[in-house]
Amino acid sequence: METVINHQRAYFLDKNTWSLERRCAVLNDLKNTLKSNENRIEDALKADFGKSAFETYTTELGMLYEEISRTKRGLRKWMKPKPVATNLVNWPAQSYILTEPLGVNLIIGAWNYPVLLLLQPAVSALAAGNTVVLKPSENAPHVAALLQELIDQNFDPAHLALVQADASGTEKLLALPWDHIFFTGSTHVGKIVYQAAAKQLIPVTLELGGKSPAIVTPSCDVKLSAKRLVWGKFLNAGQTCVAPDYVMVHESIRVLFLKACTAEIEKAQYCSGSHNYCQIINDRHWDRLVKLLDPDKVFYGGTIDQQKRFIQPTIMTGVTFDDPVMQEEIFGPLLPVMGYQNLDDALASIKALEKPLAAYIFSSRKDEVRKILSDLSFGGGAVNDVVMHLTNPNLPFGGVGQSGQGAYHGHYGYLRFSHQKSILHKNNWFELPLKYAPLTAKKLKWIKKILK
Repeated sequence: METVINHQRAYFLDKNTWSLERRCAVLNDLKNTLKSNENRIEDALKADFGKSAFETYTTELGMLYEEISRTKRGLRKWMKPKPVATNLVNWPAQSYILTEPLGVNLIIGAWNYPVLLLLQPAVSALAAGNTVVLKPSENAPHVAALLQELIDQNFDPAHLALVQADASGTEKLLALPWDHIFFTGSTHVGKIVYQAAAKQLIPVTLELGGKSPAIVTPSCDVKLSAKRLVWGKFLNAGQTCVAPDYVMVHESIRVLFLKACTAEIEKAQYCSGSHNYCQIINDRHWDRLVKLLDPDKVFYGGTIDQQKRFIQPTIMTGVTFDDPVMQEEIFGPLLPVMGYQNLDDALASIKALEKPLAAYIFSSRKDEVRKILSDLSFGGGAVNDVVMHLTNPNLPFGGVGQSGQGAYHGHYGYLRFSHQKSILHKNNWFELPLKYAPLTAKKLKWIKKILK
């Protein structure tokens, strides 16, 4: 790895990655590589956790293709110097901002969307003119092996390389002199990455998670709200960082909402071996989820099969914030539904937890929406929908507090992997003498008139 990072640094310092043409070329190569290997990628995802071809395209490849296409369309404009106003003290002069690439980047992907969450930040990094080393998750070994082959065969390792590593190997990777580290994963591992980077003052982007709430008010469209919540929660068998982790529903509609959710789950045919539903990624995560599943609090579902790593979409009621299922991010197909009488009390309970990556509001009343949005701090979210905010490249995607730091997607991703260099370009035909010695009372009088 030291050889790879040294080659990448030399390649970067020679400005081989800086031109618009080179940036677009590597993005084209990435898109063409993925398109020509779609079937193999589908097979690898199916082997790792039973993901269907439909979900592979809609949640992994399709989003990558869209990201590449939009990035290429905007790249020429993004690379141009951005003029800004010059203040009176510096007149006459021009002021502008240049974006320059950070350098050699390490991108550590997550297992739940092992293609998208590894390569989407890479699109931003390559578009910004960087070199990149990819570290895929070892929990999706078939995908990691395939991506290793595809990257090795189609890209110059001085520009884009991939390395596989377990926990100890990743620790060694983090000790290398990167210019930027981008990590997607759990808060626990995020802290390890952050601590390692701090030793060398390496800037870090952390895309983490948390217990993302959904708040369902009496004014909502109950059936449509249930439909959208069920889809977002049980997509990828609940293994989505922005999935609604739990629901707080007003008591006046709680029974109706639970019935609507049950109907939507049955309509979706989420069953073992179905193309509508995938497996839990491995036995360790299956065991963790089963420990959170309290049979006495199951309202619907609860069927499990360890051999198939299957957990039926499960709704839990009678849950309190003291229960094990509310002590950590669930990251699986368990949905606690808790009733509330007073919105202020519900918000107070949510705010007692760490700031989540996402939050969702189901309401037809503008005053309720305004109140919730102003009271809760979270990375991003949606009103009357779930998950879909991350599909809009015009919205920055990222967390806050324990759910992460730094945002990307679209232009925000380009900026995340760039340094914004501030330039003041002074003219020579006039010079204001106030700042120069001798420092007189008269000069100070004028300065006080200007700086006030």
